[in-house]
Amino acid sequence: MRWSLNAAEGSRPAEDRALRILYEKQAGALYSYVLRLLDGDRHRAEDIVQETLVRCWQHHELDEDAELLRPWLFRVARNLVMDDYRARRIRPREVECAAWLADVHAETDGFEQVLSGVVVSEALGKLSAPQRDVLILLYFHGMTTQEASRTLRVPPGTVKSRAFYGLRMLRAALQPPDPGSAEGPLRSEAA
Repeated sequence: MRWSLNAAEGSRPAEDRALRILYEKQAGALYSYVLRLLDGDRHRAEDIVQETLVRCWQHHELDEDAELLRPWLFRVARNLVMDDYRARRIRPREVECAAWLADVHAETDGFEQVLSGVVVSEALGKLSAPQRDVLILLYFHGMTTQEASRTLRVPPGTVKSRAFYGLRMLRAALQPPDPGSAEGPLRSEAA
């Protein structure tokens, strides 16, 4: 049976039946897959599954019995998850940093904390985008390496590597300058 409704163009019962069959056969597995990709966010998973099934239904040339239908659905769902992730990532860094600084300021009114927040956000801004994304997911959003790996669609080893080098660069950026290094070649050997 094809999803094409050309034979019954405008026939509402035929459209409803085709969509119901599509939902009954594919929605359960698709929902489980998307839910895993979104780390358990049920509302977003439901939205992605709905959009995926609507796109399938709109592609009249798809055959419901074709062995490629389920992989096609999973690919569309994965692409929608990635689009959703990218749309959320586009949010300007300044807004994220400002929100983070507001949280720091709300927790303590100390000038030191606010100053530290500014210094850290500036240091984060000096990292490469992939390193910054990994550190934000791991340390600010509290994700595990596996969760960050799924979110970013990179292997766990890549997440670990980016975190390692990102933390090393962040640590170097946050280190106070060594007072002895300003002396240059005249530096005392006893020190």
